[in-house]
Amino acid sequence: MPALPRLARSQPLPAIEEGYSVTASLPDFDPQTHLTQLQEGCHTLGIALDPRQLAQFELYYRELTEWNEKFNLTAITDYREVQIKHFLDCIVALPLIAEQLGEPLPLARPLHLLDVGAGAGFPGIPLKIVAPNLKVTLMDGTGKKVLFLGETVAKLGLSDVEVVQGRAEEMGNSAAYRANFDVVTARAVAALNTLVEYLLPFVRRGGLAVIYKGAGAPQEFTEARKAIELLGGETIRLAPVQVPFLEEQRFVLLIKKQHLTPERFPRGQGLPRKKPLS
Repeated sequence: MPALPRLARSQPLPAIEEGYSVTASLPDFDPQTHLTQLQEGCHTLGIALDPRQLAQFELYYRELTEWNEKFNLTAITDYREVQIKHFLDCIVALPLIAEQLGEPLPLARPLHLLDVGAGAGFPGIPLKIVAPNLKVTLMDGTGKKVLFLGETVAKLGLSDVEVVQGRAEEMGNSAAYRANFDVVTARAVAALNTLVEYLLPFVRRGGLAVIYKGAGAPQEFTEARKAIELLGGETIRLAPVQVPFLEEQRFVLLIKKQHLTPERFPRGQGLPRKKPLS
């Protein structure tokens, strides 16, 4: 087994002043008039949000758009569109995860979730806000994004969240991360036959890989079926999902880890992207 990757390092979260309150930090925030699409959409999905969770989403939006002026985190910054195309688009998988695990919404057990290629925090941060019992690790290879994630997690007052800088093809070979997670997620990271090589090594036996995909998911799945089996996975469900207020087609792929991933995966030197498994 290769040594611990040089880039895999946990980032200490910034200190927050004693007595800090997410709600108190937003004196102009009114749950009655703000985040209406998010609230209606979560109601449709069977998920209730309390005032603190709504304040966390509001602050998340403000942090996202402020940091986005410094470096590119997202092309979507409109208030309504962020609620739909980011927040709800991430949350839509939660009912499927809960159903597959036999858990009530919003997940009572402290499952350990890894978000690979977390970027601006999607889907890991929205899932953590709506399911606060989750223990979440956010992983990204870009230092600026990792800095944003650490600052945002601290300001949102999220507990049991670790932010790690590292590449999946390296961290997947580390005993500290390999086969250690109940749920591993990815959204808008790579083609599916590449993505499964990044994700499945992190999933414990009996755990789930949860992959967010667009309209091309059925074709990508056809090309990735053999790779999924080779890496120890079994496809449970390729589910078309309806994101509230969004007309575009979305899919969520659930893969159960049935067997240990062979030690030769993930491959290094960019091979999962250059030469995807087939």
